[in-house]
Amino acid sequence: MTTILRTPKGWPSILLARAGAKDPTDLDAAVKGGAFGGLRKAVHDLGPTGVIATLAASGLRGRGGAGFPTADKWRAAATTDAPRRYVVANGYGADPAVLTDRTLLETDPYAVIEGLAIAALAIDADEGFIAVRAEAGPAIRRLEAAIGAAEEAGFIGPDVLGSGLSVTVTVRPVQGAYMLGEETVLLKALEGKRGQPEQRPPYPAERGLFGMPTVVQNVQTLAAVPWILINGAEAFAAIGSKASPGTILVAVRGPGGAGIAEVPLGTPLREIVALAGGPKRARDAGGAGAKPGRGSDGALKAVLVGGPSGGLLPPDLLDTPYEFEALRKVGAHVGSGSVVAADQRACIVDLARLLTRFCADEACGKTIPCRIGTRRISEIGDRIAIGVPRPTDLQLLADLSADVVASALCDHERLATLPYASGMRYFRSELDDHILRSSCPAGVCRPIAVAAGAAH
Repeated sequence: MTTILRTPKGWPSILLARAGAKDPTDLDAAVKGGAFGGLRKAVHDLGPTGVIATLAASGLRGRGGAGFPTADKWRAAATTDAPRRYVVANGYGADPAVLTDRTLLETDPYAVIEGLAIAALAIDADEGFIAVRAEAGPAIRRLEAAIGAAEEAGFIGPDVLGSGLSVTVTVRPVQGAYMLGEETVLLKALEGKRGQPEQRPPYPAERGLFGMPTVVQNVQTLAAVPWILINGAEAFAAIGSKASPGTILVAVRGPGGAGIAEVPLGTPLREIVALAGGPKRARDAGGAGAKPGRGSDGALKAVLVGGPSGGLLPPDLLDTPYEFEALRKVGAHVGSGSVVAADQRACIVDLARLLTRFCADEACGKTIPCRIGTRRISEIGDRIAIGVPRPTDLQLLADLSADVVASALCDHERLATLPYASGMRYFRSELDDHILRSSCPAGVCRPIAVAAGAAH
């Protein structure tokens, strides 16, 4: 199991509050810890409109990366005329290096089940699915055991808490690629179709699974709902930042360690990097950091925020709040919930080309920007890294990236441009070293180093 990192004493715990349970599928222990209290309140006190109004007041936003207001999505699904509605909990975890969602499913499956049941009751759906990676064996087994126990106790099933309402919850193991992080692609996979995105609008809340209104939420979003109903919208809104309340799970990685942490949204990147030990002087880094070179003492060079399609940020942006708008403003995004710290041994050009190649390989190919544009960006990066760039490559990178962003069908294509876009924005001198001086300051791009040596 992934390491859960210790956080400062004053930080709240919503998503991982029951993570220390000896047996996460023990229903009695979970109920004693507060499980299904939110569902009781939803059924007996608030009702569908009260639940949605409470979520609206709380400011809860989706934790899947886009940060869309949860109440707006639920309201759209509830008010769209249709014979059936569905709820889909996205626990697939598209980024193979980030196990935040899987950690939540393994440590507290009841939180996700309860949140899904509340969502189903709020939009008048009688069926919900929890999408999980097919290879996530422990998560699947615990979810299935928890669903069975919850059904037997009457928390879900044909008569939820004696209300006469019915909610069926099913675990759906899915196999696919990085693109399954996009909600319309996930819905196609659940229907047994080829995983490619759909044009939006209409959005899944209006026409989703099997053509019916569907609420698709990340499992972290659903797990926060019961806490909000029990503790109140004001208590949740007081956590994190005004624009992005609450907490979120972040996968933190650096030379000093790695693990999962629950952090309040709006926490400065500096504090998040420090949770995993971070590179040396992560807490104090400012300005441009130490001078580059292989003899560096481990000073922070860059922070990758958002996963494979994330942005590479310099140390002088460590005070950037970890929240949706603030990260977008500096050229990164929440994405898969990944924060990776790189020290002076890392080469920005090499990092950007590896990330871009991954995004190009994972592109579904439905549109030209997806099929060709991302591949061409990757090829330009390869030329720069191996020491055979063309004089116009940087301008070509900028122009091509702009074209991909402007004409893309889904966020995968748009965000695949970020590694190089942020690299050109914050680490231009390192790209110039590769292109103009045929040298790699970090000593990573060996073909360049060999060519430079031969010239002497």
